[in-house]
Amino acid sequence: MPQRLVADAIVERLEAWAVPRVFGYSGDGINSFMGALRRAGTVEFVQARHEENAAFMAVGHAKYSGGVGVVTSTQGPGAVHLLNGLYDAKLDSVPVVAIIGQQSRSVLGSGYMQEVDLLDLTKDVASAFRQQVNTPEALPMVLDRAFKAALANRAPAVVIVPHDVQKMPAPELEHKHGIIATAPRWEQSASVPVEDDLKAAAEVLNDGSKVALLVGQGARHAWKEAAAVAERLGAGITTSLLGKPYVDESLPNVAGTMGHLGTSASGQVLGGCDTLLIIGSNDPWTEFYPPPGAARAVQIDTDSGAIGNRYPVEVPLPGDASRTLQALLPLLEDKHDLPWRGQVEQWVSHWHELSAERAMTKADPVNPERVLFELNSRFPADGRLAVDVGSSVYWYARQLRLPLGVPAHLSSTLASMGCSVPYGIAAKLDQPGRPVLLVTGDGAMQMTGIAELITVSRMWRTWQDPRFVICVLNNRELAEVTWEQREMEGEPRYEASQALPDFDYAGYAKLLGLDGERVDDPEHVGAAWDAALAADRPYLIEVVTDPETPLLPPFPAGEQKAGSMVDALGQESAESADRATELLRTYVDQEKSNFS
Repeated sequence: MPQRLVADAIVERLEAWAVPRVFGYSGDGINSFMGALRRAGTVEFVQARHEENAAFMAVGHAKYSGGVGVVTSTQGPGAVHLLNGLYDAKLDSVPVVAIIGQQSRSVLGSGYMQEVDLLDLTKDVASAFRQQVNTPEALPMVLDRAFKAALANRAPAVVIVPHDVQKMPAPELEHKHGIIATAPRWEQSASVPVEDDLKAAAEVLNDGSKVALLVGQGARHAWKEAAAVAERLGAGITTSLLGKPYVDESLPNVAGTMGHLGTSASGQVLGGCDTLLIIGSNDPWTEFYPPPGAARAVQIDTDSGAIGNRYPVEVPLPGDASRTLQALLPLLEDKHDLPWRGQVEQWVSHWHELSAERAMTKADPVNPERVLFELNSRFPADGRLAVDVGSSVYWYARQLRLPLGVPAHLSSTLASMGCSVPYGIAAKLDQPGRPVLLVTGDGAMQMTGIAELITVSRMWRTWQDPRFVICVLNNRELAEVTWEQREMEGEPRYEASQALPDFDYAGYAKLLGLDGERVDDPEHVGAAWDAALAADRPYLIEVVTDPETPLLPPFPAGEQKAGSMVDALGQESAESADRATELLRTYVDQEKSNFS
């Protein structure tokens, strides 16, 4: 019988932590670990096309499954490539464990090939936990502490295992000084604030006549309680970008996502409230909160250190969102019939009218808002959604009203392009019997998505439900940056930095054995979604969209920004600038008509 190695002990510890799969890319620094995975056959290895994408897959696994995502890479360049995905986990508060190979201990410090100081490299991104395993006996303890740190801190943890240590005999831990035996177990503490703090919070909320909720991802298991509190207080509900999937968007008091990319209704609710209840959100768009001092605030968060980070809070409530809201609800007065509730519902109704109007606004050739609008009536109730970064996030936040319970994820706080296809693969592997839909721009697709379509083509035949729909909004432009240049810098579009090469995305999908189509007529968008959702294999919808569709912030901020956009467009001589100016003025007029 082959000798049991430290590499085998790594796999055994992953089994103990119920890890179903490890994402990564092989290399000499983890060859022993690869051998152990092969021998065990219990933990699946998922090969990405690039370590950055493997890290995104681990983040996606954690987001969709609720567990810990695990990624592995070799030393040197492989480890460097992991950083973007690990920062995605850090900034969006997601538990990920990275197992990274390293050169043998005997050569460290010699400037050896691919030698990188991995502890120093990862000291910021893995500030919750990073450790190199220098002896076989330390391996179980270090892995256990990494998983516990990742879960407790909702952050990435890094375990570095030199190649020579991986090949050593697996440890039999003796009961003696200097040897620590640990358990691969962790449970979430379900804390509730003390009674005096609950009473103080209730007093603030009961005193308010215009209450708003800001719901973040910390309310992922508390949407019923949040809705009940809002109903009792007659409150309007807004969400952070990460909180969007955790509310019932069919409710008449749900105003949608806040921030620069958010809805006009959310801007009105947050701008008009006199009391704010923040539930599990750390959203950084502070200029879209009420002005400091304009609203009294209560904040619920499991991380007491996050309370008050974005807005001055009068009463902090450190605790689990669901249990805290349950304890708070009996202390709240019934104010559902206050005039504020009617005003909120009117704003929400106006927003729905405005979003439908914008979806049907003529563009050249397709308005990207139309693409997400058409998906509303077709989104599968058991579907899962991945969204990439760029202008596509705006259309997701403003046009798509998710069926209750549908998970939707993106790189929110890091806002890294290229996350959607790796996320989608992780979502599909986690639950292969559910359809997965992706919305991405052409810039993000060119960055990482095209390569990972190869991964999709390799594995889709094993999926219980083969539906994996990729919608590429192809505007041949880095559109979000173009509009940012106009809005924030007063700069005209810069062709060299903004134009993207065109690419036959649907044709490439077919080349890989997938299916797809190119759409350049707005009247054909709905039929394309129908075909994709009925397909017997992954399907890529490439929609040719108009890059001049404005990314106008919600009013009143949008009205202030529109002037600088028009000034910047005045410096552009192209015909497209005239169309962009016309579309921008149309959007401004539509907003004024609905929210004047």
